[in-house]
Amino acid sequence: MTEIDEMRNGKRGMRNDPYLRPYEKSILARIRGVEALRDRLTQGGKMGLGDFASGHEFFGLHFLEDQWMFREWAPNAKAVFLIGEMTGWRELEDFALERINPDGVWEIRVSPHLMTHGMIYRLRVHWEGGEGDRIPTYARRVVQDPETLIFNAQVWSPPETYRWKHGDFVPETNPIFVYEAHVGMGQEAPKIGSYREFAEHVLPRIVEAGYGTLQLMGIQEHPYYASFGYHVSSFFAASSRFGFPEDLKALIDRAHGMGLSVIMDLVHSHAVANEVEGLSRFDGTSYQYFHEGPRGIHEAWGSRCFDYGKPQVLHFLLSNCRYWLDEYHFDGFRFDGITSMLYRDHGLGKAFTSYADYFGDNVDEEALTYLTLANELIHEVNPSAVTIAEDISGMPGLAAPLKEGGMGFDYRLAMGIPDFWIKILKEYRDEEWSVGGMWHELTNRRKDEKSIGYAESHDQALVGDKTLILRLMGPDLYYHMHVAHESLAVDRGIALHKLVRFITLATAGNGYLNFMGNEFGHPDWIDFPREGNGWSYEYARRQWGLRDNPDLRYAFLGRFDRHMIRLAKRYRLLEGFVPSLIKDHFEHKVLAFERGGLIFVFNFHPTVSHNDYFIAATPGAYEMVMDTDAPEYGGHGRLRRNQRHFTIPDKKGDAKSHVLSLYLPTRTALVLTPVDNGIDTERPAAYTR
Repeated sequence: MTEIDEMRNGKRGMRNDPYLRPYEKSILARIRGVEALRDRLTQGGKMGLGDFASGHEFFGLHFLEDQWMFREWAPNAKAVFLIGEMTGWRELEDFALERINPDGVWEIRVSPHLMTHGMIYRLRVHWEGGEGDRIPTYARRVVQDPETLIFNAQVWSPPETYRWKHGDFVPETNPIFVYEAHVGMGQEAPKIGSYREFAEHVLPRIVEAGYGTLQLMGIQEHPYYASFGYHVSSFFAASSRFGFPEDLKALIDRAHGMGLSVIMDLVHSHAVANEVEGLSRFDGTSYQYFHEGPRGIHEAWGSRCFDYGKPQVLHFLLSNCRYWLDEYHFDGFRFDGITSMLYRDHGLGKAFTSYADYFGDNVDEEALTYLTLANELIHEVNPSAVTIAEDISGMPGLAAPLKEGGMGFDYRLAMGIPDFWIKILKEYRDEEWSVGGMWHELTNRRKDEKSIGYAESHDQALVGDKTLILRLMGPDLYYHMHVAHESLAVDRGIALHKLVRFITLATAGNGYLNFMGNEFGHPDWIDFPREGNGWSYEYARRQWGLRDNPDLRYAFLGRFDRHMIRLAKRYRLLEGFVPSLIKDHFEHKVLAFERGGLIFVFNFHPTVSHNDYFIAATPGAYEMVMDTDAPEYGGHGRLRRNQRHFTIPDKKGDAKSHVLSLYLPTRTALVLTPVDNGIDTERPAAYTR
């Protein structure tokens, strides 16, 4: 039965969203488009999608049958030469490539003694009316000369291949607790960190903090470090500024041995506009990999936009997906910037207020089809792999399977939540916070798709924006984080930092994400070395010593975050349980809800602590298993640890209605779990606090 048959037979999730019914024909057309393209790429099913996505095994430099074999696709080229240390950077006839077919595939065979491990090289491509040096598109190792800053490909053939110690690792896929990190800025010293340093010093911190999935940024080679890795030049090369390929493999292998899965930020939404280092005008044309004309240029990002309708481009990108799974044992991908892919105007300045926005002429159906096939391929190669979509538009079906009219991602990022926190912190006084509005924003998501919630990511930590902790505390963050100092701004910031992150996790869909260092309120923004800051690394690092210093309040936040994650895991909070609202009160600033058998009660009021506050509950005894006001979390200790509470009849309800009578200190959250111990639940109210 095909995907279309299943959809027509009513076996798809579209029926869960009545607003999609008017677009059934469009959804059917998308499914047909995916099936047709899959059929075309696999020659009518004569081979699997994984077989098609094997360009990295054909193109590029390979040592085969006691000789070097190099192939490149350059249809507009008139001549192609290998140049480098082996040729004295000259064009030599012995290093001229031969065009082997009309599609523009070029090939050369080189004796092993002429190209040896560590040599640097590139291509010189000639076309009608011009020529240019180019880095091979499938280069697996690209290095930058520290003096000239010029990039070149490097022959990489170490005497011994890396031997995986944990090759049979299988990640946990649902729910996931994601630790977003950048290798280069993962160290404390003002420099570029290495894969080895990250594995040695940062991996243990991630495991201790309780996160189970490491998301690595900036892995694909990029010429400009300050781009955070989002302007990719060499899609098949792990960035050499962090170390050798074996070092990255060792990092991933070590993470697997510690129980951490490792996913990668995959940038297929655009490519750097550089011509020597990148793909732009590789064979002299502007349209080899990209759209011709204005559509091929991303004006806002200054980059190039792929032509997802071209089979050769699909071959390149799908092979890239498989390559990172095969070669480095990554456990999946976070696809970056797919809003830019999905819409011809890249979604810039759009509010996306109507479902019509998801099905009009502005949608790039070829990009949508590519993403669907990419997900299919990834899960074919590794059924345990995880894929995450970064989309701000709210495109329905991202994290739904093709048979339900979706694109097949496992998760979508709940990108509206950090925007909500920024808005509420910037535009409203604490007394004006609407807990009802908060509940709506935190729980308003597609029920048939899995999502990952987060309060802030790297986006909020970059220069030009502010982290939560800086928004909350202002300048006092830099002067009054010592435990002996008194500061109302710091007290407020500590309390609300915990509440914001805790309620985001407690209401999240099927996963939770945190950016490196934000769990303990890292004080500084991220500013990579650039001309504007004198090429300084001062803010391109993480000050772990702040978290480790018991005299500073950062330790309180780090400990709270660890225990918050532990609570979610212990009670399997994100494993399918849906938050259920118990109470929201604007004036009292109280929000209470149930999830997974736990009762969460938040008091966001800045000045009022509530005594004998009634919260509806199933009759029985309850034990407090966590409260944000605990001294070990930098709180004031106004609640008794492991306090038992007993429900009492609600005088305003019927005989079966019961309530908990609670003490709710200002800016505090507490969590209660039912206790089945046979205790008489009709205890006097005096026993409830």
